[in-house]
Amino acid sequence: MAPQREWFEKDYYKALGVSSAATAKEITSAYRKLAKKHHPDTNPGHEDTFKDISAAYDVLGDADRRKEYDEVRAMGPAAGAGFPGGFGGGGTYRTADMGDLGDLFGGLFGRGRRGGGATGPQRGADVETELHLSFEEAVNGVTTSVNLTTDARCHTCSGTGAAPGTSPVTCPRCGGSGTLQDNQGLFSLSQICPQCGGRGTVVTTPCPTCSGSGVEHRNRSVKVRIPAGVEDGQRIRVKGRGAAGRGNAPSGDLYVVVRVDRHGIFGRRGRNLTLTVPLSYPEAALGTTVTVPTLNEPVTLRVPAGTPAGRTFKVKGRGVPGDKRNADGDLLVTVKVDIPDKLTDEQRAAVEALAAVVDPPERQVLGV
Repeated sequence: MAPQREWFEKDYYKALGVSSAATAKEITSAYRKLAKKHHPDTNPGHEDTFKDISAAYDVLGDADRRKEYDEVRAMGPAAGAGFPGGFGGGGTYRTADMGDLGDLFGGLFGRGRRGGGATGPQRGADVETELHLSFEEAVNGVTTSVNLTTDARCHTCSGTGAAPGTSPVTCPRCGGSGTLQDNQGLFSLSQICPQCGGRGTVVTTPCPTCSGSGVEHRNRSVKVRIPAGVEDGQRIRVKGRGAAGRGNAPSGDLYVVVRVDRHGIFGRRGRNLTLTVPLSYPEAALGTTVTVPTLNEPVTLRVPAGTPAGRTFKVKGRGVPGDKRNADGDLLVTVKVDIPDKLTDEQRAAVEALAAVVDPPERQVLGV
């Protein structure tokens, strides 16, 4: 689902328990309280709630994104259905281009686009792509690159839309202001200039590569920094690295959806890593020390005598590295008592000798 379409459907203020008039400080305070309450490390089963809280803060905690979110929400959910084809895109794109919000209001207050004329500056579309990471890369973080095929600034004209050796000239109709004044009796309405589309300049000799648009559809590589501890399905926002805008408008954002490969021996629970270690019956009964792997160097774990199958030991600080919001995770080692399928004669004799001196457990609780 494209980012802006989600904004029609999700009330981020409600998710954080604040009003739409809340200050940035109040929003941050609310997020920290809720994140601590619902963090999966301390409250297993709250993963979805924690993701909703994080998604809300990702938008409301950024002044620019909050402003854009408020503008989109002000149009109401029906506006999302009013775009031809909805908000999705085909091919490489799964985007919602909300850069030219003036179109939604027609000619109201003179801000609408005039049919048949030049279009005004348009913010670039948001772009979403997937990135596959190894288990170690997701845990430790990595800087890598993603390859995209999107609208990008034209390499021939550098985005001006003018042919090499020429430059855009001042619009003769609006004199470079980008607007025209329409006097309506007591009112004077400002309208976007239909000749230059609000840019204030026009191209007399279009660039042969982009035909004057200033953008071209091509392959490009974008460097992305993935923070330590990302989880499968998490979306990373890279501001301003989506499709190029038109008419010197800003580019859209890039959203990277992380896909994490499984590890051969480690599992993951929030910021903790999990590992199962097999023990023989004598080791569990008498106690032992075992060497267990971590994502760095191995560590020695002491298993006390009488350890039952399923007991979990915590190796502090050997999980997912911490960040500004979270402490280092731990390695959770669960022991499994290995019962052999077949016994040698010597082993059978030893087990029978043990059985002769060990009383069977009470079974009265079974009621039989």
